[in-house]
Amino acid sequence: MAAFTLTIRSGPSVERESHETLEDAVGALRGHVEAIQATDNLPAVKMLRTFEPGQRVKGRVEISTGKIFRRREAGVDVMGDGSIVPFIGGSARDHLDPPEGADYARMIAAALRG
Repeated sequence: MAAFTLTIRSGPSVERESHETLEDAVGALRGHVEAIQATDNLPAVKMLRTFEPGQRVKGRVEISTGKIFRRREAGVDVMGDGSIVPFIGGSARDHLDPPEGADYARMIAAALRG
């Protein structure tokens, strides 16, 4: 059984991959984030108010480890304008604010290592 599960949400599709090591999972995360960023940006949407592309999530790539009671999660939201927002946590997410030029994938790996 793999130690790390990678969940990829892009548009309406959801895929899951299993990885034995954190390094493999982080490498795959980086590849999926780049693939989502390479797709067309989302348009603004008007529903009671206007949601700009940077406010809409185009895709989410998330690494999780452990079982229900000892589960840890971290990942990246790819926004509609192609920007990324790294986060830690599952349903109660905390956005990470990487310093300029910081590698989001390394931040995620560090968060999962605990």
